[in-house]
Amino acid sequence: MRGTAELARRFASPFGGGELAYWLGALHDVGKASCAWQDKLTKVADSGRPVGIDHKSLGTRIAHERGLGGYSGAIFGHRGGLIDTSSLGKALKQGFSRAQDVASAEAELPRLLPDLPADLRHTIPDTWPQDRLVGEMALRLCYSALVDADGLDTGAHFDGLAAPRVRADADFGHLYKLFEQRRAAMLEQRRATMLAAGKPSPVDDLREQVYAQCVSFADQPPGIYRLPAPTGAGKTLCAAGFALRHAEKHQQRRVIVAVPFLTITGQNAAVYRGMLDEPGAEPVVLEHHSQVNFDDAATGRWGRLAAENWDAPFVVTTFVRLFESLFGRRPSAMRRVHRLAGSVIVLDEVQALPHDMLVPILDGLRLLVRHFGTTVLLSSATQPEFWSLPTLDGVDYTDVLTDVPAVANQLKRVRYEWQLDPAPTLADIADQAAADITTSAGSPPAAMVVVNTTANAQAVFDTWRDGGDLDHARHLSTRMCPAHRQRVLEDVRHRLTNDEPVLLVSTQLIEAGVDVDFPTVYRAMAPADSLLQAAGRANREGRLDHGRVVIFAPADGSAPETYKRLVGAATTHFGPGRADPDDPDALAAYYRSVYSTLNLNDPQHVGQQIQRSRADWAYETVTDGPLDDSGHRDHKRAFRIISADSISVVTPQGAGTPDERAEVEELVQRVRTAPVPDMRDLRRLQPYTTTVHPGVPQRDAGVRALMQPILGSDVRVGALVEWRGDYDPHTGMIFDPKLEDFIL
Repeated sequence: MRGTAELARRFASPFGGGELAYWLGALHDVGKASCAWQDKLTKVADSGRPVGIDHKSLGTRIAHERGLGGYSGAIFGHRGGLIDTSSLGKALKQGFSRAQDVASAEAELPRLLPDLPADLRHTIPDTWPQDRLVGEMALRLCYSALVDADGLDTGAHFDGLAAPRVRADADFGHLYKLFEQRRAAMLEQRRATMLAAGKPSPVDDLREQVYAQCVSFADQPPGIYRLPAPTGAGKTLCAAGFALRHAEKHQQRRVIVAVPFLTITGQNAAVYRGMLDEPGAEPVVLEHHSQVNFDDAATGRWGRLAAENWDAPFVVTTFVRLFESLFGRRPSAMRRVHRLAGSVIVLDEVQALPHDMLVPILDGLRLLVRHFGTTVLLSSATQPEFWSLPTLDGVDYTDVLTDVPAVANQLKRVRYEWQLDPAPTLADIADQAAADITTSAGSPPAAMVVVNTTANAQAVFDTWRDGGDLDHARHLSTRMCPAHRQRVLEDVRHRLTNDEPVLLVSTQLIEAGVDVDFPTVYRAMAPADSLLQAAGRANREGRLDHGRVVIFAPADGSAPETYKRLVGAATTHFGPGRADPDDPDALAAYYRSVYSTLNLNDPQHVGQQIQRSRADWAYETVTDGPLDDSGHRDHKRAFRIISADSISVVTPQGAGTPDERAEVEELVQRVRTAPVPDMRDLRRLQPYTTTVHPGVPQRDAGVRALMQPILGSDVRVGALVEWRGDYDPHTGMIFDPKLEDFIL
């Protein structure tokens, strides 16, 4: 108890909760002092079975009686998770009804904790009770400090260590200096390589100016900052330079970079590792998301342990991992949450935050900045109008670029064309792109088409295949597993670098942060930020007088249901005779109309309902949804970054070689037949696993029959299945397109 208490105090002290966390830790296991609990422990110790006697209720009750009120819920939830505070009284009664010999444990209290104050209210900082939402966030952070300390202390015991493993604070002065040196060397090598190939980048000097200006703002006080740099301005390095310098200047504890898509997580993490990791030293950069292989020798045991609680100076993760931890309730997810306080959080491609969750997300960031010492950097070429929402009323921000229109004008590398009326077919667009690479005098023989669904991507690719363009036609969509997509992307980059002909059709996954440079990009009509992100893949290095971006409304195209309102708003603000997507004023007006159209401020909106649950300290309701009339949780009204349900499908056919495929098939069989699947095997399957919309198997029994369960016995939402159907070496899983809306 003392070991956990001391460590919890250490974790919570940076945000003012040290004493409160200490007593939560000191009381969390006091129920284990009961004779019944100790007797049962003796009986089960050699078997590994749980004791099975409630030990959390006594500490919860004592903390509550001594003035901690709802904060005592951290003790009650230290094993199973935070619950709604309104349910705490009932839960305590049930706990005591199951507990045995509670009196013997309570009798031990004066001996165990002779210094326990009769009144613990003084441990709660004065500002926390003044605002229910501040208190709610404070409890999340204190709970995180408690469960992380408990986990580390327990782990140290079983590993035979004298003390828990906790990494010393990073020297951000050294890391920033190292970053500057390696960044300069990398850019010099890049320039030399481009000059040797006769392909210098005219925008490199401007990127240097943008970087210098961003870093110059890092000395300013902690707060909310925006990096509204246009696509191609080098935001990946700018954001890291700002964050490292800011962390050095203000003694902050770590840098956390979160991105929306797995397609760019590994790419960014590789860049940062090259800048910050040193041979022979403990790694600096932790990459943490669902497809990281911690069995890899490069990460190994360090990566697995650091990922549990983000005990690393520089973390690269996803929006899903970050925000579903922050608004989670289970110990495994929340161990890392206390690391957010006093850190620099960079949200890259921030326009991709889900609209339905914007209000709780923005409010959570507001609280972390205002009350818990965090700095937030919002990075995007298409900065949303977050400050038009009441959630951020009275919250200041600072742009780290002082003249965004001037930088945007200097980086304007494309001209927009519109094909909306008459609307072309997907085959028309495919033919236009194919013609581009045969008449590309003065520019590389390459063109890209970006569409809104995998069925549309398949249609464009089939047009090229039928027209004899298969040698240089490439396809990217989530019909293909990640390993397959990565091979295609590497091939496309090789062709672009060597001026070899290439036609690429892709879904939206190509847009945010994927570094490719085409002379011409065709983009199906989409939300404005998607239009602008696609344009960022055209003439990216500025070597041409201008790139072409052709925005079209396909007569036979389709789009996800969630696009309809957003596309309607986009067509109102952008198009022939109206603005282009890179017009800052029009983009701001677009976002304001989107927020209005989506009714984000309506009391019945899911985001507003989550806010009310947060104000009630209803942690289970936030994470799992409110109870419906039948007593079940309504998950559709819970906090979710990815709201669409899906089925995870393993595709051994997506492996690159026969030996690799055989290995994946062996892994599938091992997971399927194991009494308890090995998590290492599941992680090794991730590069071959994609997600499918549940409508695909629901609508066709034949498709469902080709999905063989790996875990469980049914094909359902959340299942892991194996694809036994056909898999095109160019486009991935083959479905009847009439049965498919899109694949997630």
